[in-house]
Amino acid sequence: MSAENAFRIDVDASPETGGPYPVLLRQGILGSLPAVVQQSVAAHRWAVVADHTVARLHGERLLDAMREAGLETQLFAFPPGEAQKTRATWAVLTDELLERGYGRDSAVVTLGGGVVGDLGGFLAATFLRGVPCVQIPTTLLAMIDAAIGGKTGIDVPAGKNLVGVIRQPRLVLVDPDVLATLPDVEFRNGLAEAVKHGAIADASYLDWMVEQRQAILARDADAVAGLIRRSIEIKAGMVAADAAEAGPRALLNFGHTIAHAIERVSGFVVPHGQAVAMGMVVEARIGEMIGVTRGGTADRLCAALEAVGLPTTLPGRYGETGDLLEATRSDKKVRASRVRYALIAESGRPARSADGDWTIAVADADVLRAAKLGSTTISRDETDI
Repeated sequence: MSAENAFRIDVDASPETGGPYPVLLRQGILGSLPAVVQQSVAAHRWAVVADHTVARLHGERLLDAMREAGLETQLFAFPPGEAQKTRATWAVLTDELLERGYGRDSAVVTLGGGVVGDLGGFLAATFLRGVPCVQIPTTLLAMIDAAIGGKTGIDVPAGKNLVGVIRQPRLVLVDPDVLATLPDVEFRNGLAEAVKHGAIADASYLDWMVEQRQAILARDADAVAGLIRRSIEIKAGMVAADAAEAGPRALLNFGHTIAHAIERVSGFVVPHGQAVAMGMVVEARIGEMIGVTRGGTADRLCAALEAVGLPTTLPGRYGETGDLLEATRSDKKVRASRVRYALIAESGRPARSADGDWTIAVADADVLRAAKLGSTTISRDETDI
């Protein structure tokens, strides 16, 4: 990773949600963690929140660094996986913090992927009515998306991320070195969010990913740093424009209404990145059907996703049943009993509703037809579209 790929970007989020704050990208930055965090956060005690896997890989090294710098720090770990992002885990962590004497002069460090960031961020936002949070993402998906923007929360039986709060971290530290321990399947899951950023905001970025696919998949340091940087710029720009998700930030949900439904129907067996990849294709086909998305956009997305090793078709058991449709009804964008989708007009350009809204209501029939069109068990020629 060359020196010019190290960068800082300030996320100009509104003070009402806890902004602004810096995102720092630098190879090996975790080695100087104590000095960096103390510049942004004044805390008497530090709580590092991680899942057991990340705690084993990186937790002790981080604790040692903090303690050697004289910072009182303890680790709070829980089992890995989306199934742990619940009220029960939040309650256990809250009780542990209180039992160990943590007070309002404490700070939380989240060390992990999206689940840890969401849960740990929610813990920080709600503990004693809010303590500072530092996000240290250890997956590509979290580095370029989940750790930035302040969306925290937990899953409930009715759906994913339905209980939460928007509360910005004080600091986000991105160290590409930690990606060395990330399995290939998880690395590709992160690329789904990068493709989404290109799809909603920058068609040239999408083209660049396809051109650089071999270097990206080989985890060439400069290629990965370039990808992380551009995605962070896009995400930070949208957060700055709409920190509370009342307008254009909804575009970041492109592909996610279907993705969250896939995750729920599968019992969270389908990883988030793969679900987002399939969800973007289905939602692009929805847009083409209802006339808001340029023809061929879904095919272009398929090509980009396949270039970086991501799936583009739904397993038939998800695309041909009403379960997927029913699962979309728990989405946060439901208005007046109709599910609204963040759609694109073409690669790099968002679609708007007739009244200028950033989401568009879609009829159930169109969702089902698009899901079937994108299913592995039915081809286009077999549909009546």
